[in-house]
Amino acid sequence: MKSSGQTNFVYLLILIAIVAMVFMNINKDSAQTVMSINEVATEIKNGNVAKIVEDENTLTITLSDEQVRTATKETGATLVEQLMHYGVTAEQMDHPGIVIEVQQPSQWGSILSFLGYILPFVIVAAAFFFIFRQAQGSNNAAISFGKSRARMFSGDQPKVTFTDVAGVDEAKEELQEVVEFLREPQKFITLGARIPKGVLLVGPPGGGKTLLAKAVSGEAGVPFFSISGSEFVEMFVGVGASRVRDLFEQAKKHSPCIIFIDEIDAVGRHRGAGLGGSHDEREQTLNQMLVEMDGFDTDTNVIIMAATNRPDILDPALLRPGRFDRRVVLDRPDMRGREAILKVHVKGKPLSKDVDLTILAKSTPGFVGADLENLVNEGAILAARRNKKQVNQKEFEEAIERVIAGPERKSRLINPDEKRIIAYHEAGHAIVIASLPEADQVQKISIISRGMAAGYTIALPENDHTLMSKNKMMAEMIGLLGGRASEELVFNDITSGAANDIENVTKLARKMVTRLGMSSELGPMVYGQKDELVFLGREIGEQRDYSEAIAEKIDQEVQKLISEAYVKAKKILTKYRAKLDKIANRLLEVETISRDEFEKLFSPPVKKNQGIPTLAAK
Repeated sequence: MKSSGQTNFVYLLILIAIVAMVFMNINKDSAQTVMSINEVATEIKNGNVAKIVEDENTLTITLSDEQVRTATKETGATLVEQLMHYGVTAEQMDHPGIVIEVQQPSQWGSILSFLGYILPFVIVAAAFFFIFRQAQGSNNAAISFGKSRARMFSGDQPKVTFTDVAGVDEAKEELQEVVEFLREPQKFITLGARIPKGVLLVGPPGGGKTLLAKAVSGEAGVPFFSISGSEFVEMFVGVGASRVRDLFEQAKKHSPCIIFIDEIDAVGRHRGAGLGGSHDEREQTLNQMLVEMDGFDTDTNVIIMAATNRPDILDPALLRPGRFDRRVVLDRPDMRGREAILKVHVKGKPLSKDVDLTILAKSTPGFVGADLENLVNEGAILAARRNKKQVNQKEFEEAIERVIAGPERKSRLINPDEKRIIAYHEAGHAIVIASLPEADQVQKISIISRGMAAGYTIALPENDHTLMSKNKMMAEMIGLLGGRASEELVFNDITSGAANDIENVTKLARKMVTRLGMSSELGPMVYGQKDELVFLGREIGEQRDYSEAIAEKIDQEVQKLISEAYVKAKKILTKYRAKLDKIANRLLEVETISRDEFEKLFSPPVKKNQGIPTLAAK
């Protein structure tokens, strides 16, 4: 508002200047027809004047030929006196053809005349004023450049509490002590106890780290400073360190409070790992943060919380006791955790009676909180698009497929021959998976395109698993190769449709051999040291620590595992060829087959054991 008022004032000055210049130009233009007073007297003597209008010292003379001239009389003398001084007689002025009119003085003329004199000085003074103000503003901006940009949320605002966070019960228990310390710090200080100065929240993206930090602030009812790690780092050296100092000064003024630094890996990366040496801006910012965190007294009542999905690259000095004393891991929720998260997100949404959150939780292994929130939102959008008053189970199940594979592409035109190949491909996956006791349950088969996939077969486990047996992995490989085996068996040819399946099989087989020690030939050893993003599931690079001879054996073992899986898939499909044709033809008719319909067409020949190893016979 202050800046807007200054701008309006400048515009007003410009407008006044324009008006003054126009007024002065008008006067200048009228000055071109000015007559001297003696010329006026001569015209009166000659009888050429029809009218004289006196406006203060300005005379407007209308001649007999209707020309209009102006003249200026002397100040302090009347018009009559001056005319008589130049020889005009009273009889000539009383001539019937001459009209002399005297107007009342106008105040605007005086005002505009005054403005014409004073306005240049005002404009110059205003220009100097704004120049100095601008210079002062630049100095303030330079000073505020090093100020912290953290956003503070007071404890009396609408709160996020632990009831709004689900699926991370262990993490909430860990943080309950932090809440108690912020509520009753004297309880701990009296006993000589020291609450953790820093809590590091570690987990995959979308796991609820930021939400959990807000919940701690909401439960404790204290101010909450939120800032991203990247906001400390600037191009200019020393700015980040200044912002760190300012942030901690603000926190001390509002203690007890919480400082939450999101994505702390942006500023807390291991020192000496970059190209800038030990003097770059990021490392100076980290050094200042280390000093500030270790400089807290036991009665400061300020707790640092930070979130990252890259704990492996953080500086060891940042993680030591006395700074981040406690590390809270928020892993992907299990089935019960996913059900609890779904209950939180469906609050306030009109649900149909057929909605079963337990089934939805079973159908979403590997989903984190953000995925489940997106799932519920997609289901509500689908229901609104179909003009429904409530969200049904069907919308949620379709939303799962949208989140996993993308929206349906019903408009995609596929010729009948390719559609038949896709039907046999997906039917091959389904029959092979259903025939293996270690494989998951087939939930749905479809030849409707979603995203980049021409068709898909969804197989989901009955329960979440922490361990994966070798037989379970082999069953997964065999199921992935079922589509390619079906193409070769039915059409005596193969297509590019199995490209993604083959890629996944190759990765899984190489992992079994080099990382999990599941090769009888190479034994229980790890080959190659890999740099991995722990919670992001990606590899940066690999350091090869084995010979060429071992590399050749690794390739042979990988090829052996894949070949065995492919032979097994072809054997299963050859045995159930009639069922394969039946399911493929049914897919061509209806395009999508559910689990119940599939089991009617092909009753699983084996009992599922979920790939859990059993006790071996003695």
